[in-house]
Amino acid sequence: RFELSSYQGQSFHSLRRSCLRRGALFKDPLFPATAQSLFYKREPPPGLTWRRPREICKDPRLFVDGISTRDLHQGSLGNCWMVAAISCLASEPSLWKKVIPDHVGQDWNPKHPDQYAGIFHFRFWRLGRWTDVVVDDRLPVSADGVLLFCRSATPREFWSALLEKAYAKLNGCYEALEGGNTTEALIDFTGGVSEPLSLDREALGLHSHHRRAFFQTLAKAHERKALITCSIRAVESVMDCGLVRGHAYGVTAVRKVRLGETVPGWTSRLFMVRMRNPWGTTHWTGAWSQGSQQWQEMSRAEREKTGLTVRDVGEFWMDFEDFCHYFTDVVVCRLVERALLWPSSHWREVRQAGGWEAQMDERSRCGGCINHRDSFLHNPQFMFEVKGKEEEVLICLQQEDRRIWRKDGGGENLPIGFEVLKVEVNRCSRVQCVVEQAASSVYMDSRSVTLRGTLAPGRYVVLPTTFLPGVTGRFLLRLFCHSQVRLRCRMELKEDLPCPSVFHCFLPQPTVVTTVHLRRASGLGPPKQTAPDVYAIVRCESDTIRTRVFKAERNPEFNVRAVFYRRYPSAPISIELWSRVRLWDCALGEARLMTTEPERSRSHVIDLRGGRSRSGCRGRVHVETSSSVCLTDL
Repeated sequence: RFELSSYQGQSFHSLRRSCLRRGALFKDPLFPATAQSLFYKREPPPGLTWRRPREICKDPRLFVDGISTRDLHQGSLGNCWMVAAISCLASEPSLWKKVIPDHVGQDWNPKHPDQYAGIFHFRFWRLGRWTDVVVDDRLPVSADGVLLFCRSATPREFWSALLEKAYAKLNGCYEALEGGNTTEALIDFTGGVSEPLSLDREALGLHSHHRRAFFQTLAKAHERKALITCSIRAVESVMDCGLVRGHAYGVTAVRKVRLGETVPGWTSRLFMVRMRNPWGTTHWTGAWSQGSQQWQEMSRAEREKTGLTVRDVGEFWMDFEDFCHYFTDVVVCRLVERALLWPSSHWREVRQAGGWEAQMDERSRCGGCINHRDSFLHNPQFMFEVKGKEEEVLICLQQEDRRIWRKDGGGENLPIGFEVLKVEVNRCSRVQCVVEQAASSVYMDSRSVTLRGTLAPGRYVVLPTTFLPGVTGRFLLRLFCHSQVRLRCRMELKEDLPCPSVFHCFLPQPTVVTTVHLRRASGLGPPKQTAPDVYAIVRCESDTIRTRVFKAERNPEFNVRAVFYRRYPSAPISIELWSRVRLWDCALGEARLMTTEPERSRSHVIDLRGGRSRSGCRGRVHVETSSSVCLTDL
């Protein structure tokens, strides 16, 4: 089950029951059939009326012969980004059935016309939850009797027009839907994570290995049921090849095929992409377009054998080289499988909601990007941990949709981004200073910002930020990984110091904070002997930190940081090195650190003592420490 909320407190089932009981068709008071629901800048066209489907045609239906990508016609609104996303939705029943719940029950029933109440509901994903939006069936109609905005190819089919109306209500009015990107709509319709892919046309054109790698990325995404759209960045216009700049196309197949000798003059392998034009008003005229020489030289049997077929009107094939030459932007919307058993091909998600909030003191949580060093660490902080081995992680920051405020003169997205800091393996309180930046996103004024990166095992803190300090808003932070990664995400870090233990009233209070960066060890054992399997243990008072085991390593690169809040600063910190053996582990030696004075980034090279080395070659450890009597300095 998924989390569901009713938009503006309207319950579809309660409202429908009330209408049926009164014998009246629903009129939505929160999205009335008036000009304010249409536009906020311009006036409605002359002769516009609002009509219910039965006033437009005799036998209206939500669907006629199912739902298809051919159903869509954009209308007079500049929302091709939304229409393209709906087109992608229409190709996947599991997706559109979530957006259009109980589609059979919502449809007109000719046998029971008294059960029709003129009310529909649709669901959209916003900041981590599905939102149920109720609308009445009154639609804007032009003076010539045609639906003003999105409509189906079949005049008596109304699912697309009603879906568009619900989306317009969610965003404030129809005009608020003008100017957007398909990325936003795909997230709203699926709850997935949209990742823009870099399409460096120069590199793809010059280097075949770049093209192959990019082709594999698209092929893998399509195989895993991701939704893929692409576009040509520019003002809307038709190119000589038939493609339309500024329009979003759907990718419906990515295929590498081998051709036999029946097709002379061709290479043995073809890298092909099948596209869908939701509008169908212009057509691709280049290689592999309908009626081109390439198809004439290929038999129907060869097409079927290679899978180079089209399913719908508006679909066409392109050679991947042409695809890379013309298109400038590609967006992959990956669908998140929230199940107990995770197939290895899918992503696992952890997410946390938060906000940038302004306060008059250090509790303010809107510090701006890392350029603002004085306030950057005042941003919300979220901790996560990568266990085991180095793994790929996808991080997505989404801000609340501000489109609804356009009619009030606002509605512009905030420039947002985030920093990923690698922190001490035992940190459980807020980061007080930037030690190591593990990854940084770009800053964009878009609904979502995504970063894919490979992270080493360890503990990390993500700081979602606005670009400038003092800017407030809400956000959702999402982290994705494959099933083999044990990704753990906690709640927001709110405390500047660790929570005291249950025995804190019987113990002295910490007076010094010390960070220990165990960089590496060297010279562990004679060169002629087999290198040991090594791990380290760092002890400070009652705290113990243990590293992973480094296999057959005489000079292990630990690169482990720990933070200690010390009650007895005169007591040494010990670093023990151990060799993992079959029956019991063997001590290689110990190093002791004395850090009584405040210091920053002091380097130590300490010889190991003790242990069971028969040759006397115990080695040494390389450590860096910082200490402060101010517990919130480190």
